Amino acid sequence: MPRFCVYLGSRDGHDPQFLETAREMGRELARRGHSLVYGGARIGLMGALADATLAEGGEVIGVMPDHLVEREQAHRGLTELVRVRNMHERKASMATHADAFVVLPGGIGTLEEFFEVWTWHYLGLHDKPIGVLDSAGFYRPLLAFLDSTVEHGFLNARTRAELFDAAEPGELLDILEARLAEPA
Repeated sequence: MPRFCVYLGSRDGHDPQFLETAREMGRELARRGHSLVYGGARIGLMGALADATLAEGGEVIGVMPDHLVEREQAHRGLTELVRVRNMHERKASMATHADAFVVLPGGIGTLEEFFEVWTWHYLGLHDKPIGVLDSAGFYRPLLAFLDSTVEHGFLNARTRAELFDAAEPGELLDILEARLAEPA
């Protein structure tokens, strides 16, 4: 059963589509028999994703540093809550548990995690697929910026092409599953 690490916000955001997309991603992961690895919170998009995955009978692994257990309101109903000492251990643990990565709307923490795992991919530290879910056009400006970094010579086209994106959870999971099924 592949494990998908999902980076996303601990807030709801202003557009109700963000919450619905997080819930649909959780339902779709569980329906397809995939496990969810995420930051472990019970609030915001993070909580909506975990709750939807659990409601469909899916496995959910949350990873949270001790100092954030109360601040981010750790989800107590998970299959497993992994407590770590700090943010570095959190990111490493989430990456180790994952077979693929998905990015949903979020703030600076989400972006930091996404760019770090994509950088690790670029450096050859892993070969796990990474996908951006462009819910309600949230990531459209970022994806356009990344395309411009290729045009300006700061990112090679192959690296950009290895970052997958789609507007719907099912579509993105189809792409990532196909990538996971490719021979090593």
